[in-house]
Amino acid sequence: MAPGQGHDGKMLPDLLDEIRVPRSGPGRPRTTPDKVLGDKAYPWRATRTLLRARGIIAVILEPRDQRANRIRRGRRGGRPVNYDRDTYKGRNVVERSFVRLKQWRALATRYDKLAIVYRTAAVLAAVITWLHL
Repeated sequence: MAPGQGHDGKMLPDLLDEIRVPRSGPGRPRTTPDKVLGDKAYPWRATRTLLRARGIIAVILEPRDQRANRIRRGRRGGRPVNYDRDTYKGRNVVERSFVRLKQWRALATRYDKLAIVYRTAAVLAAVITWLHL
């Protein structure tokens, strides 16, 4: 599979390693989020296992086809996925933010070859979008 055709979920471990949230008082920055919200494109067992190993709650809905397969398999299908419905409903705020950022053509089509240039463009677009709101 070519790099451009790979799924974004493969970058989750690298993304989680880069999280740094400064504390309001003294102390090291937080490096582990409480929860990770994802849509139906990220329901894999590997994703859930990674998050569970790091002590992060996965708020990811199980797709209908996977749910049907699990039920069809009976006891061998495993337990149903547990997620917080109220938290999942708040996921649309993030989705709407991505829709706004995708209005920037260079971000939507990923023209930039270097990751640092792409990240800078994403931060600049986010700041300008935030200022307009």
